[in-house]
Amino acid sequence: MRLTLSFLRSGIVTIAIAFIVCVSTFAQNSGQNPDAGPPRTPTPPPSVQKQDEAGQQPAGANQQAPIMPDTSANDPGRFVFKKQVQEVVLHATVVDEAGHLVTGLDRSAFSVFVNGVPQSITSFRREDVPVAMGIVVDNSGSMRDKRDRVNQAVLNLIRASNPQDEIFVVNFGQTPYLDQDFTSNVNLLQAALHQVSTKGSTALYDAVVASAIHLQNNPRLTKKVLLVITDGQDNMSRETLQEAIRKLQPNKGETLYAIGLTDEGLTRSGRDALQNLASSTGGVAFFPQDLEDVNTITRAVAHDIRSQYTLAFKPPGNGPQNGYQAIRVEAKGTNHTRLVVRTRTGYYPGETVR
Repeated sequence: MRLTLSFLRSGIVTIAIAFIVCVSTFAQNSGQNPDAGPPRTPTPPPSVQKQDEAGQQPAGANQQAPIMPDTSANDPGRFVFKKQVQEVVLHATVVDEAGHLVTGLDRSAFSVFVNGVPQSITSFRREDVPVAMGIVVDNSGSMRDKRDRVNQAVLNLIRASNPQDEIFVVNFGQTPYLDQDFTSNVNLLQAALHQVSTKGSTALYDAVVASAIHLQNNPRLTKKVLLVITDGQDNMSRETLQEAIRKLQPNKGETLYAIGLTDEGLTRSGRDALQNLASSTGGVAFFPQDLEDVNTITRAVAHDIRSQYTLAFKPPGNGPQNGYQAIRVEAKGTNHTRLVVRTRTGYYPGETVR
């Protein structure tokens, strides 16, 4: 049995309202405050769940509670994560002109600009911290002969990552399936990677957006990463490339790394799409010529993730904060040597993935 990551707004709103009504009714009948007593985890709505023939939940899956709508918003279908202080968080990778990671910088080496205006850095970290990570792997027919080596490369990334990382696995073709929810158990992740059907079309953008939503549902870890592996271009999604990029850029967006397996299925437009998805978040898109290179790439991604700086700033309190806000981060090395900073290119104030 597998979980589908189909996040349809109307379905979730309907089920969320039904859930609230059920809780209220139960509270009235029992005479108890619905907020009292031990916390309860609601059953995930049917739109994100696919049961087996026996109607059972998947063994080992850690179900996430459905997101509830913010009824105070103008759009009743918009789902938000409320925070007391809204900061824009940036995860930045710094390299020198030769492409080597630079890891010994302090806060004074960095400058942050929004629409060209310098911002005060409110927090700064450079240590390795656990991340919430989504592994999103193409499950279409063209991947049949590649999955064994791809799976091994992904497992090498997992083993090279922080042991406290929480990782989920999505296999996608026409539909993205959550084959393992957040876990640090390598054996469970390995089993999920072998849930291979290798048939159907490639709905890449739908899988990316659904996985980004699921990633934001992990409140325990603030640093979030997506790794996307595919050998083809999108030919089925309801989401567009532009919508997918936008939904990757809330105030606390994730970093996306992409591996495009170059063969006859990955066209120039497919490469450009992966490049745009990655670069907009501060990640990197890789296009290996040989499957053997994927293993080296995944290890490099793990090292990149563990070597990032985390910076934050509060959006300006004066002036309009509507629409896209362009971000630029600069860093100075020893003796003012030239450094390259990779981080996301902007954000949309107040927006979250939905």
